[in-house]
Amino acid sequence: MNLPLFLARGVAKGGSRSISRTIIGIAVAAVAISMAVMVLASALISGFKSEISVKIFGFWGHIHITEEQAATDIMLTSEFPVSTDQEFYPGLEDLGPIEYRNFGDPLSSDGELLHTTGGVRHIQQFILLPGIISSFQEGERLADTEPLILKGIAEDFAWEDFGQYVIEGEELQIVPDTTSRGILISNSTAKRLRIGVGDRVDFVYFSGLREEKTRAFSVRGIYKTGLEEYDSKFAIVDIKQLRRLLNWQDDQVGGFEVVLDDIDDLDAFSDYIHYDVLPQNLYADSIRNKLRELFNWLDIQDYNGIIILILVVLVAIINMMTALLILILERTNMIGTLKALGQDNWSIRQIFLYYAGFIVVVGLLLGNVLGLGLAWLQKTYGIVQLDEESYYLAVAPIKLEWLTILGLNVGTFLVTLLFLVLPSYLVTKIDPVKAIRFK
Repeated sequence: MNLPLFLARGVAKGGSRSISRTIIGIAVAAVAISMAVMVLASALISGFKSEISVKIFGFWGHIHITEEQAATDIMLTSEFPVSTDQEFYPGLEDLGPIEYRNFGDPLSSDGELLHTTGGVRHIQQFILLPGIISSFQEGERLADTEPLILKGIAEDFAWEDFGQYVIEGEELQIVPDTTSRGILISNSTAKRLRIGVGDRVDFVYFSGLREEKTRAFSVRGIYKTGLEEYDSKFAIVDIKQLRRLLNWQDDQVGGFEVVLDDIDDLDAFSDYIHYDVLPQNLYADSIRNKLRELFNWLDIQDYNGIIILILVVLVAIINMMTALLILILERTNMIGTLKALGQDNWSIRQIFLYYAGFIVVVGLLLGNVLGLGLAWLQKTYGIVQLDEESYYLAVAPIKLEWLTILGLNVGTFLVTLLFLVLPSYLVTKIDPVKAIRFK
């Protein structure tokens, strides 16, 4: 029989009648609140990064394939057309999981052989063309004009990724045999130009020879991603309209957007496509490299989460250490008796560590219930609202990652008990003769 565990259960049962129950309650509450904060913090950070990433990739894809001259600036794609007559298009969609080597491991000169989680989900054409847009209402041109970048899409555009952001009107119907005059503008652009679905807009493009070319479009729909930096600059049209403005052939595009099954495979597929799939005149680069500042900002959220976790765990540890010291002092008489009966210091310390473990487990259970409950309320009802212009989201997002939550529980339990070994040394300082006399 495990005597320390048996005695710990007895101490725990008697604890409800002792003067230490208030301290124990505070310790349980500290662990519970700490765990709830960690669950919410991890869910919010994961949700925030996931939602922003989904918006960015829904607009841009994961990997861009362009002419090598346009690799440094995506806006240069209108000057360097790419033919759609490529071996990888559209066959790249059939590319499944790949093997690659992790050369970031300093212990391996050849790199560790790894496999991607997924493959390529989709590949689609695009053209980007900057110009000036002006609006009409009831057949009359309004004074409002502003610069705008048209993104030309073809019939292969992945509306399942972007269609969720269309808030008015409908998606563009792009078919091979006809050229659509519809345009999809952002909500912010519609407000600035004071137009809506069904209104006319004129787009003016200035060629290299300063030749002015104009196309009239009808607003077919309005979208809102919440990424104001992009919403205010881009509109979506039929790719064939931009080919005509640029005098390109029917098989020429600005580049290709590649959508992956798993964002974690981004770097592996970017290198694989660039080195093993593309011809020498084409270049593949991940959107993470093209929008480095935005993704660096998202990565900073991980550091914020780590700081929060460290602080709340410290609060739980300090409260538990205090509670354990009080428990030991309260049970001085019992400790002296056990020592007099021949129990060694480590066995007696185990009693209090088991007791502390009970307290931590109860606190973790309550913390998980509280944290997951609050996360469910936020995810279901969107109680916490955000300033969309500052945070790119209107509602604080929640994404529960169960492995992360399990790791937080196990890690908090082990780290807390590890620190509780220190105050348990107080047991070794208690003299059994004096302790038995202590009242």
